[in-house]
This record gives sequence, C-alpha cells and structure tokens, in this order.
Amino acid sequence: MMRTRSVLAATALLTTLLHAADGAAAAAAPGGLPAQARRAAPDRQAGHAAALAGIGGAGNAGAQEFTTSAGRLDRVSLYLSSGAAAGKVRVQVRAVREDPGSALADAVVDLASLGGPGAGWVEVPLSASVSPGSRYWLFAQATTAGDQPVVWYGTRGDTAGGPEGARYDGGGGGWRESGGRFAFYVNPSGPERCGEVEACYVPASLKPARTAGLLADGHGAVEAVEPAFAVGARYVPGSNVLELPSGRWRYLPAGSSKSRVVGADDPAALAQIAESRRWLASGTVPGGSGARREGAERALLSMRALLRPNGAFAAAWYPFWDFSWPRDSAFAAAAFAHTGHDEEAYRILRYNAGTQRPDGTWEARTRLDGSGPPDDRRWQLDANGWVPWAAWQWYRTAPAAGRAERLRALYPALAKAADFTAGSLDAEGLPPASPDYWELPTATANIGTAAPLLAGLNAAADLASELGRDTDAGRWAQAARRLEAGIAKRFAPLGYGRTADGLHGRDSAAAFMAPPFNTAPADLPRALDDTYRELRRPNGGLVPGSDPDTRWGNITWTASTSFFALAWTASGERAKGDAVLDWVLDRRNLLGELPETVDAQGLPKAVVPLGWTDALVLLTLTGQEGRGPETPPGPRT
Repeated sequence: MMRTRSVLAATALLTTLLHAADGAAAAAAPGGLPAQARRAAPDRQAGHAAALAGIGGAGNAGAQEFTTSAGRLDRVSLYLSSGAAAGKVRVQVRAVREDPGSALADAVVDLASLGGPGAGWVEVPLSASVSPGSRYWLFAQATTAGDQPVVWYGTRGDTAGGPEGARYDGGGGGWRESGGRFAFYVNPSGPERCGEVEACYVPASLKPARTAGLLADGHGAVEAVEPAFAVGARYVPGSNVLELPSGRWRYLPAGSSKSRVVGADDPAALAQIAESRRWLASGTVPGGSGARREGAERALLSMRALLRPNGAFAAAWYPFWDFSWPRDSAFAAAAFAHTGHDEEAYRILRYNAGTQRPDGTWEARTRLDGSGPPDDRRWQLDANGWVPWAAWQWYRTAPAAGRAERLRALYPALAKAADFTAGSLDAEGLPPASPDYWELPTATANIGTAAPLLAGLNAAADLASELGRDTDAGRWAQAARRLEAGIAKRFAPLGYGRTADGLHGRDSAAAFMAPPFNTAPADLPRALDDTYRELRRPNGGLVPGSDPDTRWGNITWTASTSFFALAWTASGERAKGDAVLDWVLDRRNLLGELPETVDAQGLPKAVVPLGWTDALVLLTLTGQEGRGPETPPGPRT
C-alpha cells in the first residue's frame, strides 16, 4: 500500500525504537543470555565481569579463556559487531594465549560473505582435538580495509601478573573494557545455535525491513518472522515452516500465537507441512519452474497466511499494515480465483460485501475483525471499482455449480457500489476527487480512482446481464460510457497523468486503463511507455508517480512496478511484461518473499511480504500461461 503519511510519520518513531533496541542489546548481550548460559558450565565461557572489544585496528586482537568437557571441537559461535564491509577475522583455538604457534585450530571469517556491516552471532567451523577440562583460548583478530571497526564481545578472566588492559600479541594490540557483553559458545547445539534464541549475524542492509516472512498454521494463526531470525534460514518447500541454520525447524503450532523450535522430524510440524502442500495442490501454482514458480508458491502461501477466517485480508502482518483494504483484498480475491482457490476468493468478496457502508462505498480500511475503520482516515472511492472487478474475475473462474446463487448473494453490494459510482459522475462524466491508492487526497479527479471505477462499472454491468438484470446493466453501461468519455477528454491529453487538472505529473495508475482492467484506448501504449520511463529509478523499479508535491526519492514500490508487468502481459506485450516481472521477482528477500518497497541499492524495505504485490505477481504469471484475468466487456448486446 502507498501509505505515505503513516509510513513517514512512523519513520522517526521507528528510528528511535531501533536505537533504543540497539542500546538494550548492548546492555544485555552475553550478559543478556539466560542465566543458565552465564553459569560456568563446562562447554560455555566462564561468567567473568570484564569484557574485551575492539579487534578492528591493526595489530588488535581479543582472546577468551575457556574449558570444555568435549574431546573435540567442530565449531564455535562468537558475537561480532562490524562496521567493515570487507575484510577478514581470523579465529583460532590456542593452548597459549600469546603464542600463535600453539593454535590447535584456525579459521577465517570473510566479512563480505556475512553481508558487510552488521552484528550478531557468527558460527565458525573448526576442527581440533582437545583435552577435557584443560584451559584454552579463543583468539580473534580482524584485518580490514582502512582499519574499520570490528568488535568481538567476550568476557575474560584476570590476567595473571598484569594489570587490567594488559597488552599482548604485540604491536598495539590489547584489551579494551566494554562492560558486560557476552562472548561465544564452544560446540553450540540446540538453542545455543543462532536463529533459535539468539539472532544470527544480521547485515545492516536488512534493518530497513520490518519483517522478513510469515509463519502460519493454515487456519488463521500467524507470526511475522523478524529479519534477525531469517538469516541463514529457508522455508521447507511448500510450507510456512522455517528450516533454521541448525537444521531444526521453527513453526507455529495450530492456534498458537508463539512459534516453537522443534526437530526436523516433529510430527506436528510434518502434519502442517503436508496440509500446506495439499492446499497448494488443490489449485494451481503458475510459473513453470525456477524463480517464477518458487515466487508463485511463496506468494500463494503468504496470501493464505494473510487471509483471515472471516474473509478480511491483511495488507501485511505488521502494525499500520494489519488492516483490510478493499483494494488489496480485491486483487487477492482475483489471484485466488485464477489459481483455483475459489473458497478463499469468495470469502474475501463476502467480507467486502459485509463491510460496505450503507451508501454503497467502503472505508479506506477496516480492522481485521470487521468491526470498522481503525481511525478517521478518509474513505476511498476506488473500492467501488475494485470490488465489482474482483467479483467479475471470481465469477469467470468459479465452478458452474452454484455460482449463480453465490453471485446473487453478492449482488446487492455490487449494485449499491455501481449505483453510487454512476450517481457520483459530474457533467463531464468524471468522479469526484477522492484519496487514491497513494493514500493521499487530490483536488480534482485522479486516474487512480477513475480507471478502477470504469472497470467496476463494466464488470457490474456484465454481472447484471448474467443474472438477467437488464435495467441495471443498461444504467451502469451508460454510466461507463460517460466515464470513458470523461477520461478521454480530460486524462488522455495528459498521457493519463495523475489528476485531471494536469498539475501532479504522471502516475503508475495509468496502467489501470489497460487490460485486464479496461480495454486500452488507442493512445495508451505510448502513454504507458512514457510513464514507465519517467517513473523508473536507477535500481530498476518504479515510484508511484512524479507529482512534484510528493518526494518519492529512489525508494521504489513493487506494486507500482508490478502494475506494468500485469498490464503489458494482459495486453499481449509479453517481452515487456516478462522484463518487469523478472525485476520484481529478483527483489525477493532472503526467504523468497516480496517486499513492499526497495531501496536505492535494490534491498527490501518496509514490510515483507506485501499481499498486494503477491497478488499482482500471481495474476501476471497466470496471464503468461493463458488463464489469467480478462477484461470486463460491459453488458451483452
């Protein structure tokens, strides 16, 4: 969603919270381990009070005493915080702290392979035979370009015969006190391994994303995956169960609000995976093979997780996004319909019918329990187009048995929506000014509202004809012709720009004038080319528009970009559609999820996944296979 105001308003607060969280982590980290991990257990570091840090300078190093009950080491985990994008950290297990020749095991961590600057637990493979109960030293030293800082947080014991901070290992190396940070694990197992209780090393580039994925039980329970716990993980294919770096699984038990980490053969998790795969198999997964099919499978599973049992469809699973927008949900209903998930599609339509306002319009968004809007955000007229359009897409794909009866149940809401649209048109055939999908108002009619309303009137007219409601069909068809003429008069000369007054630049919603929404006017192909070219940013994606009053910068939106993938595919311009679709799919995050926005470097921002983008990708993929959404033709003659 283009939640311009709420996102901008939340940015300062979010930054403050992130800084507060970083401070809390600094205060809690190895001292913030559970109490049992701080005890001087045989396979963990002793609970010393002093800490060392700062191994980033030339000649600097850190070392930590430990004993182990094991006879062999095969890995250690250490907590690194790095400001360096490239370089190496040498990790050794030594018998003598100051003597490199006493190293029993040696390994190198490549900072670039960790994703550059960041912080978290790094698991380092080692191989060494050791004597149980004997004292050893875990040694770490960084070599970075420009002496960029790398910090290893580790507690140490007293230095026999020397003051605190005694230098060792030559050339400016030594201790620096940093109070209370925890250190490392020897042969970590179970919850000691990163991704279970503690976060794996998280590159700073992942921090702009608020979420990374979704755990779901398939029946309404959902938990967002934090980016810090997505590093090194992957979904078990065909499911919302995560396989962690340790090889164990994280899943959300049925009806629970809190995930669990279990073994890879856990019966409940296996049952959930099997049920998820059955659901996928009940419909179709478009995309053929490779990245497209993987993207389609993940989009379907994420949309299923975002769909509530009552038919509300959450835009994303995060505060400010965890509401149901008629716009997003209409696209989700169409995508479910065209992938063979009829029940899910119809459930959304029934929810939208049930939350319609008495005058035939919809609130901008509703709480997921259907109790009404969460705030006083102004209602948005484009829903009067999107809901009938989605109902038409559903009807075209629904099983013939019983679909007419189900359409009759929806019809009162569709009729009220179409009647309100028809009655709202002015003398030129244009609708009133209304906030558009940018979530911002305009002073005059905008294309982001006018184009969906045209699609909705044509869809409602055709559905009325299907039920033998010829009077309704004729009335809405006439209104559609007036609206079409108004768009041709006021928007076409502007290249289908954002507003009828021509003051607000181009708009990615120009794509709503193309199939599968509307029959494209003759001048639309050139307008789409010009719009795409103007809105494209160096990272390859699009901003929503070029309105001089709204500064989008170089943050691009996957939904706006996907409008063109769908429009060009549905218009028969397959090569153009393919190129845009591949760009969107290439922006999937480390779990294969589609983000709301992409930063200048091409990395995910905001919420991941976004249900609207998921739906757009699925509709584009089904269109490539010849079974995607079609364009409502209006009434039959």
